[in-house]
Amino acid sequence: MKVAVFSTRSYDRRFLDEANGAMPTTPPTEWVYFDVALDVDTAALAQGCQAVCVFVNDRLDAAALHALARLGVGAILLRCAGFNNVDLTVALELGMFVARVPSYSPEAVAEHTLAMVMTLNRQTHRAFNRVRDGNFMLEGLLGRTLHGKTVGIVGTGKIGLAAARIFHGMGCTVLGCDPYPSPLFEPLGDMAPLEELLARSDIVTLHCPSTEASRHMIDAGALARMKLGAMLVNTSRGALVDTTAVIKALKSRHLGHLAIDVYEQEGPLFFQDRSGEIIDDDVFQRLMTFPNVLVTGHQGFFTVEALREISAATLSNLRHFIERTPCPNRVDAH
Repeated sequence: MKVAVFSTRSYDRRFLDEANGAMPTTPPTEWVYFDVALDVDTAALAQGCQAVCVFVNDRLDAAALHALARLGVGAILLRCAGFNNVDLTVALELGMFVARVPSYSPEAVAEHTLAMVMTLNRQTHRAFNRVRDGNFMLEGLLGRTLHGKTVGIVGTGKIGLAAARIFHGMGCTVLGCDPYPSPLFEPLGDMAPLEELLARSDIVTLHCPSTEASRHMIDAGALARMKLGAMLVNTSRGALVDTTAVIKALKSRHLGHLAIDVYEQEGPLFFQDRSGEIIDDDVFQRLMTFPNVLVTGHQGFFTVEALREISAATLSNLRHFIERTPCPNRVDAH
């Protein structure tokens, strides 16, 4: 069984090989690694493979799926939770097996959310650079005590719950918003409509899937309803936020801080070294000019524990495909 793995980096190879050694399949699995992303132009690299393994910025649209099908590829293994980059209707028509990793170390993303909040609030990234230059002045580094502040968590699934536990433990008032409330949230805070959550929260953090309904849920109207000077954090999906509207809210000083680990147009940027090139994304470049904006390159998931869980779940999904057994992580068109 040969599997073409796209958008791979050294850590993907490390943990997939580790999982393959610990849980070998029958017949044995051979991972064929490619650094490039999968799209219609690179699909030919999967020649001779029965499955492809892809990540968040690989593009499996109708053209790419048809190209894979012509090569005999029968399975798409997503080493991530989201699947909005796959045309599921076409995949189903082609009889393809599509499976994802629905959950992996939700604490990893929740802890990264906290790290971004703390970094922006206490200006530790700026303080680090100052001290390295011998500047020990404190002007411009004033933060706020988080204890007693209100944190609004939009999306109370596993990651949202993990974030709620963290902020509740820090003495924050926690509000939650979710169309499908979890009873596990009840001891941590109160549920509220989105409008109320935005109006009351000092910090708003997003933990939602990317769907047509959630696209640009944080738009100009939502930003206007937020508290003056509030912080917005997105470690979930870039498409949840209207970046142009956020820039206007930052320029007007209504939005106090922005922390993002995801970006709507991140595909050409994230998971690559662009330090020696001109980045021609004017919206992203404008974001980077604000001193109250913190951007990381989609690293919320990036812990040893999470990568081990992703690799193990990916291999388990492959085993279900090989053995033709029901797979709990299979994704079908709705």
